[in-house]
Amino acid sequence: MIELKPFAKLGGADHGWLKAKHHFSFANYYDPGNMGHGALRVWNDDEIAPNSGFPAHPHSNMEIITYVREGAITHQDSLGNKGRTEAGDVQVMSAGSGIRHSEYNLEPTKTKIFQIWIEPTTDGGQPTWGAKPFPKPDRSGKLVTIASGYKDDKDALPIRADARVLATTLKAGETAEYAPRASRNLYLVPAAGAVEVNGVRVNARDGAAIRDEQQLRITALEDSELVLVDAA
Repeated sequence: MIELKPFAKLGGADHGWLKAKHHFSFANYYDPGNMGHGALRVWNDDEIAPNSGFPAHPHSNMEIITYVREGAITHQDSLGNKGRTEAGDVQVMSAGSGIRHSEYNLEPTKTKIFQIWIEPTTDGGQPTWGAKPFPKPDRSGKLVTIASGYKDDKDALPIRADARVLATTLKAGETAEYAPRASRNLYLVPAAGAVEVNGVRVNARDGAAIRDEQQLRITALEDSELVLVDAA
């Protein structure tokens, strides 16, 4: 089963410096029938104006993955971590028992990100932050795991969740396949381009909530970049 969530119908907000679209209930957008997809709780599509961003604020008991689509985001937190994550790179924050952080676009042009929140398998624990480059040529034509709660995914950034986050870039006509375990909750969003997923067209920034599909066959209808979450 594939439920399409067109970008134009997503909830959202325009704060001037921030233009946000919410795939699930978040902040002032609340829909009791759209609170997440399995352990996937938040998928925000954010455009952040130059020299602006989110001042220091707290999080706890959430795995927060930031996928940078354009520009760069600069992170600073209460543990003393500082880092600049640019397009092609990914950062992960395990909020654990509690952490405060800020995220700013200090670039001269706007920054575009997907921010993905996944519920952890257990609450508490020491908070952590990390970032890693995932060059687009390295994930051309194949799904690459960029964040994972599974020890076998050794090259991925670790998260404390029964989940993995994958990404790929596909040239028009290329196909990538993925075989999830039974009873998984998958959510796919193209950052750019358009793809066909088991016969369903998914355009740029649309969401596709997927359940009970034994195998995904993802074919690029045009040059595309996409992110896929596989969660409990």
